[in-house]
Amino acid sequence: MKWFVIVLKKYAEFSGRSRRAEYWYYVLFYVLILVGLSIIDSATGMFDAERGVGVLSSLFALGTLIPTIAVTVRRLHDTDRSGWWILLELVPVIGGIVVLVFTCLDGTPGSNKYGPNPKEVAA
Repeated sequence: MKWFVIVLKKYAEFSGRSRRAEYWYYVLFYVLILVGLSIIDSATGMFDAERGVGVLSSLFALGTLIPTIAVTVRRLHDTDRSGWWILLELVPVIGGIVVLVFTCLDGTPGSNKYGPNPKEVAA
């Protein structure tokens, strides 16, 4: 949960680098919270089956949109890629797979053009 809060504190910080742990723990808690809110939406009748969305889960997703994009951009920076690679997610199927692979790769050792290695800074 600590990683989720760290990302939210860096709300719109698109510069720098993010470790794999920061990114993937954020994604884990994001999905868990989203699933929990979807269950609450269904139980309270606030889920619209036609559109496939619930009120609480939609508000949460909208409220965390900028931090989610920011942590993904910082994760791409850690692999020495421009944050613009996130636009690949707009390409159906293939784009999401490519960005997934990039976020799974280990960061470049030492400093790169986006900043110092976050593993070395934390140590």
